[in-house]
Amino acid sequence: MGINVTVWGENVHEQREEPVRERYPDGMHGAIAAGLAATLGDLGAQARLRTATLQEPEHGLSEKVLAETDVLTWWGHAAHDEVSDEVVARVRDRVLGGMGLLVLHSGHYSKIFRALMGTTCTLTWRDARERELVWTVAPSHPIAAGVPQPLVIGEQETYGEPFDIPAPDELVFISSFSGGEVFRSGCCYTRGRGRVFYFSPGDQNYPVYHHPGVLRVLANAVLWAAPAQTGPPPGNVNVPVPPASAGAR
Repeated sequence: MGINVTVWGENVHEQREEPVRERYPDGMHGAIAAGLAATLGDLGAQARLRTATLQEPEHGLSEKVLAETDVLTWWGHAAHDEVSDEVVARVRDRVLGGMGLLVLHSGHYSKIFRALMGTTCTLTWRDARERELVWTVAPSHPIAAGVPQPLVIGEQETYGEPFDIPAPDELVFISSFSGGEVFRSGCCYTRGRGRVFYFSPGDQNYPVYHHPGVLRVLANAVLWAAPAQTGPPPGNVNVPVPPASAGAR
């Protein structure tokens, strides 16, 4: 039957900033979807991909779309507050019911990630075009399969600790930067029946989503997060209460 993947993109930087449009002429969501389709195909996986953006009705995430989605990827940065609380609740319920969720880069501060984590999800950051080395710390984990050790990203925004998230159920990657920072860059969680993976590389100012190693991580994560079963959220699920808003990158 294959895996149904919905790639959600905020699609704001692409409209406002010419360098981002040049880097991602089909939008970051388009680049992620195309890269996932090719990489999953190379891995012998059958997948159907669709994209959705903030500007669409219901942000492209209607009940029908989400019901047909096995894994949702989420990239946001400039317009977290513009995402409807109703849509966030809808996505949260689908994750608890078994849909996989991949949260990318500055999506750490999205409403949906903070709702599922129950913490502020703040971190330290600076943008100095530094090299990032993504180190695999769980080599037997399926998300790490075929990923170079280390995965080298020539230029990237720098993220650093402290990162206010719950301790990951599984930590797959830690990044180091040429400026000295380290960061928990690949974190796995289970919420209800759903699997959640956070992966930090992917700033809009760099061509990270054209990087074959990054796309391999994302493809592996789609396969890992795809649900074995879905349904309504199980009873008495221990999911953190969403935090109050706080300023952060």
